[in-house]
Amino acid sequence: MTLDHSLVGVAGEPVARSWTSTDTILYALGVGAGAADPLAELEFTTENTEGVAQRVLPTFAVLAAQARGGRRRKLGDFDPARLLHAEQAFELHRPLPPAGEVTVTSTITGMYDKGKGALVTTSSVATTADGEPLVTAHGGIFVLGEGGFGGDPGVKDAWKLPDREPDHRVSYPTRPDQALLYRLSGDRNPLHADPAFAARGGYDRPILHGLCTYGFTGRALLHTLCGSDPARFHTMSGRFSRPVLPGQSLTVSIWVDGDGQVLFRTTTDDGTVVIDRGVATFS
Repeated sequence: MTLDHSLVGVAGEPVARSWTSTDTILYALGVGAGAADPLAELEFTTENTEGVAQRVLPTFAVLAAQARGGRRRKLGDFDPARLLHAEQAFELHRPLPPAGEVTVTSTITGMYDKGKGALVTTSSVATTADGEPLVTAHGGIFVLGEGGFGGDPGVKDAWKLPDREPDHRVSYPTRPDQALLYRLSGDRNPLHADPAFAARGGYDRPILHGLCTYGFTGRALLHTLCGSDPARFHTMSGRFSRPVLPGQSLTVSIWVDGDGQVLFRTTTDDGTVVIDRGVATFS
């Protein structure tokens, strides 16, 4: 089992990506919008409510910038059950439309030696028909068992947990069937639904998608910092540190860190950190 290190720095073939109003509504439902109060987030969960224009949760940007389909490049020869989403960031250049079409170009930017595994990082840009960027996304996946090749371990960032209580805390429950709902937005990885596949990855049961946890976290940031206005939400980044089981509650702790920037961390019921080193910017 090996990674194909020759892919680093090579841009993939541009891929067409589109979504519909139904897709963005289904995504919002998949990350918990409307679950506690069906009337609270109608601009994200409906398209025909009187006096309410449909809007899109900012974290859908990550899906909009994904190059999906059979043209996606193979990273190497390894068991996909040993692959985990490690980190995710995006920048919104303008608010996302409820339905849209873009062209996505992705580049593998690094393969880093983390000892027990390898971190593979990517950068993707989604541009609209007028040639203007809509989303720039950066991601990383961790491949267990692919480290130890003597490569660059990567650079640690300067993120530091503030030595004070958070300025805001927001908690959301997830549903026991949350992963089954979220997977309808396109991520059909059996790690999140198939017990036998999850066991191959070392889990007692299927786990929640990291990007579902990311979407719950983004909702908390949007409603707390931006008055629920996606046009005020600009960037978000974080690292996935532990898996979440469907049905667990998520608490997002937020520290204001200067004008228009916050640090955040997401934990489960028992205090386990599941998204760490979070940074978001807004206006």
